[in-house]
Amino acid sequence: MEAFSIFFWVLFLLVLSPIILGLLLLGLQKPVRIIHQASGIVKVGYVGYSWTYLVFGWFVPVVRGELGVGVLHLVITLVSFGLSQLIFPFLYNRQYMVRMLTQGWVLDDNDPNAGLARLKLNILN
Repeated sequence: MEAFSIFFWVLFLLVLSPIILGLLLLGLQKPVRIIHQASGIVKVGYVGYSWTYLVFGWFVPVVRGELGVGVLHLVITLVSFGLSQLIFPFLYNRQYMVRMLTQGWVLDDNDPNAGLARLKLNILN
């Protein structure tokens, strides 16, 4: 009975390790408003650990309008037998925000999370 409880807790911690590491290393996912300079369209980006990517995987880029990135992530997920699903939540929000900011979007200075986004994305302005 004792071996079962140790095995259970080790397995439990192993399953929760991506969430625990994400929380410790990157913090909670925070929404940040971004504005397209040319059109004035307002959109929400995120900084921090991508909880949505951990749960929904490659569907997240597809829902956010990045079909090519979603297909690429699907292929990587299939090739890695799903192991990439444990790595991409650490990377996806940062990659998404960098893509948006290089395509004419800017951080909304009125957003309270804009300073945090500048810090996490290493923006010097």
